[in-house]
Amino acid sequence: MIYKVTNPYTGRVEAIFPEATPVEIVDAYRNAQKYYNFAQQQQVAERVEKLHLLAQVFRDNATNLARLETVNMGKLYTEALGEVNAAANIAEYYAENGAQALQDKNYTYKGNQNAILHYEATGIVLAIEPWNFPYTQVMRVFAPNYLLGNAVILKHAPSVAGCARELEMIVKQATIKKGAFKNLFLNEDQVGELIKQPLVQGVALTGSVTAGKIVAGKTSANLVKTTLELGGNDAFIVLPDADLKKAAADAVTARLRNAGQACNGAKRYIVTKEQAAEFIELVKKGFENQILGDPLEKQTTLAPLATREQQLRLQKQVEMAIAHGAKILLDGGIEKRAGFFFKPILITDLTPDNPMFDEEFFGPVGQVHIVEDIEAAIRLANQSQYGLAGSIYTNDTSQAITIAKQLETGQVFINQPAGGYPELPFGGVKNSGYGREMSELALYEFANQKIIAL
Repeated sequence: MIYKVTNPYTGRVEAIFPEATPVEIVDAYRNAQKYYNFAQQQQVAERVEKLHLLAQVFRDNATNLARLETVNMGKLYTEALGEVNAAANIAEYYAENGAQALQDKNYTYKGNQNAILHYEATGIVLAIEPWNFPYTQVMRVFAPNYLLGNAVILKHAPSVAGCARELEMIVKQATIKKGAFKNLFLNEDQVGELIKQPLVQGVALTGSVTAGKIVAGKTSANLVKTTLELGGNDAFIVLPDADLKKAAADAVTARLRNAGQACNGAKRYIVTKEQAAEFIELVKKGFENQILGDPLEKQTTLAPLATREQQLRLQKQVEMAIAHGAKILLDGGIEKRAGFFFKPILITDLTPDNPMFDEEFFGPVGQVHIVEDIEAAIRLANQSQYGLAGSIYTNDTSQAITIAKQLETGQVFINQPAGGYPELPFGGVKNSGYGREMSELALYEFANQKIIAL
C-alpha cells in the first residue's frame, strides 16, 4: 500500500511514502511496550508538563502545520490554522483537567463499607484516523491516553501522510518519551495483525460505517475494546420562531465548513413551511457567494475536496438523488478545472424511497426538507441510520431543550452549528458509532477502572 499525497488544488502528487516494514512494526510495538511499562512508574504530573509543552510546540509550528495540511487535503489555510490551534487546545485541556479526573473515587457498599475506584492504563491504543481533520482527530485520542499512561500507535489516512509524519516530529519536539506515540504507514493486513498483539488493548477509529464494521469484527475476535465515530447525517432544524437570518447564515457555514467534509456538518436542513421559502433564498445566496480557488489565498472561501475519489463519489450521489425524484434548488457540481473543486448544490424533495435519502453527502451539498410542524421535524430528524449531532434554531430555549431530548443523536446545539470542544463529550449512536472522545469521558474509554473494596 503506497501512501500518496496529492495536492487537491493542483492535482499534482506532492509526496509518496512506503508502507511500514515488518521490522518497523515490531520496533514500534516493542517501544510502545517499554513506554507503557515506564509510564506505570511515572508521576502523572510529568505527563501534564509534557502536554503543556506539546500544546506550545503546536502553536510555535502553526504556520508550517497549517500549510502542510492545506497541501495534503486542501483545507482552507485559515481553517487549517484554526485546527492547529484546536489541537493545541485539546492538549491544554487534558493538561489542566485530566489529572483531577483521574483521581481515585470513593464508593460505599453493604451500607457502610468503603471502596476505591482507581484508574489505570491498559497498554497500547491503535488510532485509525481520517483525512478531514488530520491533527485534531489524532489529538483527541493521543492526549487523554498519554495522560493516562497508554501508548498510542497511529495509522493515518494515506492522503495526509505528510501531516502524520509531521505529527510524530512535533511529539518528539515536545520531548515526549520514545514509544508514547508512533506513526506507522500500515496496510489493512498489518492493521489486522497489530490488533492481535496482546498489549493492544484499544482501537479508536474515525471513518465510514463500512470501515467501522470491519475493524469492529477484527477487534471483537480478539476481545479488544473499540471506540467508533462513523459519520453522520445531521439535522439542522429551523422552527417558526427562529431568527431566520442567523439560522440561514449558520446553515451555510455549518454545511460548507471544511468544504462540507465534516462528520458533524449540517447535512439536512429541516424547516417548517412558514419560513421555508425565505430560508431557501437566504441559503441559496450564501451558497452562490462562495469563492472557489487556491485554499492558501485569503479571498478563497470554498476549498477543493480532498481527493478525486471524493469528488466523483459526491457527483454520483447527487445524480442518483436527482434520478430518483429529488429536485435541484441550486445547481453546481464538479468544476472542470485542475484540482478537485465542487460547486455547492442545494436539493429538495429527497423522499424516503430515494436511495440517497439517508446517505451521507460528504461535501458541499445541502438538503432542504420542508415539514408541517415541530412533531414532523422531530420524526424526520430521527428517521436516519445515523445519530452524531444536530442543531435546533428557536427563540424558545425551554422548547429547544424539550426537542433536543427527543432527538436520537449524540450532541445537540441550540442556535449554533454543531462543533467539537474539548470540554464536551463527542460521539454518536446508531450507525454513527459508540464511545466518546474529548471531555473527561475520553480518559476512561481505554482505562482499567479498577475497584478496590475495603
